[in-house]
Amino acid sequence: MRGSGLPLCLLSAVFYLFWTSSAGLKTLHLGSCVITTNLHGIRSGFSEIRDSVQAKDEIIDIRILRKTQSLQGTKPADRCCLLHHILRLYLDRVFKNYQPPDHHIFRKVSRLANSLLTIKKDLRLCHAHMSCPCGEEAAEKYSQILSHFEEDPFPPLSYFSGDRLTYHRTNNGEYSSGESSQFGDMKAGL
Repeated sequence: MRGSGLPLCLLSAVFYLFWTSSAGLKTLHLGSCVITTNLHGIRSGFSEIRDSVQAKDEIIDIRILRKTQSLQGTKPADRCCLLHHILRLYLDRVFKNYQPPDHHIFRKVSRLANSLLTIKKDLRLCHAHMSCPCGEEAAEKYSQILSHFEEDPFPPLSYFSGDRLTYHRTNNGEYSSGESSQFGDMKAGL
């Protein structure tokens, strides 16, 4: 899978930066925006997906996050905006094009996507209450991440050898899979 480890490295760095290593529900303080999420579920799903994808990755020398552009120095007030942009990148570009190798990995990806959607919904509320401002630093760091992400000539986590994986909202509000060239309801931004 050419370039497939790129977005997984980015997601790993984001979760490492924003959360400590505790399990279960975790409160995340992003400036004046506060959200709670099941960190254990996200880490568990991410680890299984990462192991599977990295085992098949042919390109191991490309990094989206370079040492000079570390996320660790991001101001708390800018973390909300930066996380919002990174989640949108994942939901609109990474998960949209990912073809899971088997049903087990598909279920893990679906759970991870639903967890990220929940965080995105909470960030949308912060954004609506003006507690998730986008400062210059957040915009600059996201621009750097996006430019490194786009340097890879092969879209990460994707092979366009057929229909693309999509997620459709079910009656209970979660997302399930389908095959189409559209991405369903997940394209809505904050």
